[in-house]
Order: sequence, then C-alpha cells, then structure tokens
Amino acid sequence: MLPVAGLVAAAIVFSPAGGAQAQSVEQFYAGKQVKFFIGSNAGTGYDSYSRLVGRFMTKHLPGHPIFLMMNMPGAGGVIVSNHLYNIAAKDGSEIAMLPRGAATQPLMNPKDTGPKYVATKFNWIGTPQQEVGLLLVRQPSPVQSIADVKTRELILASTSSISPSSYYPKVMNKLLGTKFKVVEGYKSSQESLLALERGEVEGHSSGSSSGPLRERIAPWIKEGKVKIIAQIGLERDSHFPDVPLIMDLATTTAERQVMELVFAQQLMAWPISAPPGVPADRVQALRDAFDATMKDPEFLAEAARQKILINPASGQKIAELLDRIYATPQEVLDRVTGLSENK
Repeated sequence: MLPVAGLVAAAIVFSPAGGAQAQSVEQFYAGKQVKFFIGSNAGTGYDSYSRLVGRFMTKHLPGHPIFLMMNMPGAGGVIVSNHLYNIAAKDGSEIAMLPRGAATQPLMNPKDTGPKYVATKFNWIGTPQQEVGLLLVRQPSPVQSIADVKTRELILASTSSISPSSYYPKVMNKLLGTKFKVVEGYKSSQESLLALERGEVEGHSSGSSSGPLRERIAPWIKEGKVKIIAQIGLERDSHFPDVPLIMDLATTTAERQVMELVFAQQLMAWPISAPPGVPADRVQALRDAFDATMKDPEFLAEAARQKILINPASGQKIAELLDRIYATPQEVLDRVTGLSENK
C-alpha cells in the first residue's frame, strides 16, 4: 500500500486536471481529429478557403491531427457562431471559419437576439485573405473619382439591399455625401458585371476583389472600358497602388471610427476561430500553425492553382481590431445605425 505522500503524488499525476496540465500540445493533438466547422454550404468561398487551409494546417500543427471538415450553414452564420461559442469542446479540438459579419453583428444590431456569443472572447486564429472591394465605373464617364460622385449621380448594379454592393454605396452616401443610386435585383455579382458591360448601369461596387472578379475586369481595365475609383476596406490592395482607399477619405476622427466599424469585416473576411476557454498554449499552437501555413510554398502554389487569393491577417490582428471597435463610443455607434437605409 502506498504511503500518504505517494497517494497524493499519484492523484496529481493521474487526475484529469493534472493530466491536462502536464500534457504537451503535441501529445494532445497526436492521433486526434480536429473538427473544422464551416459556416456555409459546400462549394462557397468559405468552403474553399476552409478546406484548403485545413488540408495544409495539419502539417504545421504539433501532433499533426486530422482535420475533419464539417459544413454548418444557416442564419447568416449565427448557427455556427453560437455552436462554437456555447457547444464546441473548449480544448482546441474544434475550430470554425465564421462568416465575416458574425463578429460585428452583435455590435451593429444590438436588438438581434440570435447571436449568443461575445465576439471578443473567441480565440481568433487568422484569416487567409483580407478583402478589398472595388468601385468600378464604366468609361467613358465624367466620373473619375469619388469627388465627382458628390456632384453627379452614378447608377450602380447590385444583388440585394443586404449585399456589400448595396450597403457600401449607401453608407458612402450618408457619410461622404456621394450620390450613388443603387439598382437592386441582379441575381449575382457576375450578372451585375454583365449589366455594367452592357451599359445598363454606370458602375458596380464589389464587396471583394476575388480571383474571378479580377479575371473578369482585367481586360476591361486594360482596354480603358472600366476605371476603379476607390478601394473599399481597411487596408489598400497592393495590386492597385494608384487607387485611393476609402478610409483615406475620412476627414474626422469620428468618420474614421465609423468606417473602421463598417469595414471591419473586410479585414477579417474569412475568419477562423477557436472557442473561448481553450488553453493558451493550444491557441498559440493553432495560430502558429496558421501563420506557417500562410507562408508554406506548397499551400501558396495550390491556392494559385485554384485561383484563391491569399493575403492573410493574424489572429492577434483580428483580436486587436475587435477590441478596438467594441470600445467605440456610443455616439459613433448611434451614427452607424441606419447608415445603409434609404433616405
């Protein structure tokens, strides 16, 4: 029979709490499956990005677990966000790619009772792509800059009132004094671009600058049929160095705060997160594995083959952005409310 001291030592070593504390990240993940939830249906951009990242991230995560990809669409991302926050295991064995608007939804729409989570408490891992929208104007046109749209109406094609192609121009109308007129009802962004090409409308405000969009507009830009007059996001896309960033048009601190809140989802366009409560060393391992994946030559080559753009932002950068915008003064939040509504 063990002496009392021996029994205490054995309890520390073999109790669940003691075992968890002593277990290394590599020991935890070795031989495990990591559930990777995707907040959309198969075949979407979220699905493509998630599966590509998950395929290579295991290579850089200690223990090299298998990533089990699981689609969980519904309610604009609220279902997967609520699951990750409230139901998923808090040990690092479950992560998710959340829809880009999920993090700011509780702040932008405080009366919405659907979200059951606190966005700043998620353990953000990173996004493989920061999105930048492009404001396209058909040429020839008297509109050559945002300043021109303050004195002349410009008709844009859009899909629906809740899409970036409608939301962003309406925000600019109220914030910057532009005169965009948005024609909604086009079935897709490609159909909106076709309307632009045909001359049915004068422009289009894209929510992103995806590979397919760039391919579509590249010959138009080269031939002078279309001009990009603004980039819509928090950071400039280096592919368009001479096109002004919408953030740079803010003239006051309050305007800049509003824009940062409205366009936050552009930076965290395809955000991967772990639940709150995951041990810090496993969160760091997940972040390190993500960061290493973003620099992996094989990953980058496969992304290029699939025409998937990669311009990552770290989990730390996302967390800092959300901490900042969730500290936005109430008077600025009040200004954001109703920005996209018609006058």
